[in-house]
Amino acid sequence: MNRIVLRRLAQVIPLVLAVIVLNFVLIHLAPGSLFDVMTAEQQISDPAMLDQLRHTYGVDQPTWVQLAKYIWSVMRLDLGFSYRQNAPVLNVIMDQLPATVILMLAATSVALLVGVTAGVLASVRVNTIWDNLISLAAVFFFAAPSFWLGIMMTVLFAVKLGWFPVGGMRTIGAGNGAFADALDVMHHLVLPATALGLFYAATYARVMRASMLEVFRLDFVRTARAKGLSPARVVLAHVMRNALLPIVTLLGLQLGTILGGSVVIEAVFSWPGIGSLLFDSVMSRNFPMVLGVLVLGSLVVAVANATVDLLYLRLDPRIRAR
Repeated sequence: MNRIVLRRLAQVIPLVLAVIVLNFVLIHLAPGSLFDVMTAEQQISDPAMLDQLRHTYGVDQPTWVQLAKYIWSVMRLDLGFSYRQNAPVLNVIMDQLPATVILMLAATSVALLVGVTAGVLASVRVNTIWDNLISLAAVFFFAAPSFWLGIMMTVLFAVKLGWFPVGGMRTIGAGNGAFADALDVMHHLVLPATALGLFYAATYARVMRASMLEVFRLDFVRTARAKGLSPARVVLAHVMRNALLPIVTLLGLQLGTILGGSVVIEAVFSWPGIGSLLFDSVMSRNFPMVLGVLVLGSLVVAVANATVDLLYLRLDPRIRAR
């Protein structure tokens, strides 16, 4: 088991390295740069001054030299310096990363809770009105873009009904104390987490339904029923555990897309996470910040995928036996 854990964690290193190289090359191939924007904004046209600035920022060196220096700096936990924020890239990202992690965890919880519950209900009520309604809802939420769903939920639940805030993460001037602050954040979190999570809940519901129906046909389920176990115990203790294996695999594959989806959702709800930071950095051509967000995001997703793989081993002992 320890050997498997080490092997999974060792796979993270070449994956993150490949992401660094790919994103670094693509950003340098893109037209324009932060250097061009800064010199244009400050109206610097003197050739000698431009050459001096290029040497100061290191953009006069070959791309492979800049890449090698950047990889070495990443190994030292230095993601560069953001001249827009006038602060180290890592410091700026770490200030806004907790908001994105909270949003991702909440959206994943919504997706799993709604999707798994709907899939189980559809499988035990197969070919009934419940099955048809859940299938119809799954198709709708799968087809609806998250940003459109977020806007519609804001109009209905925030503007019309006034149940939730329109955007942001905290209410300015809200009550003091950690508990009051946590409640305020949760109140702001409901709409963005739901808008982001329902898309993935639709996928989980369909996969869970199909997986449950497949497990229902297996011999050990018939044996459990023949022993006189109650239908609820058969479903919860025997069928559901085995049917969850495809969901765990799917969860690992979709962690990256959930992080990517948070970029749009954070823009819609003004959520102060790295998604909105990435969007603003792209618009202002703050490429050191863009690259830093992509590198750190890939590291988070890679580690999360390795954790999901280990969870899969926990749920399915047959893999450990191999």
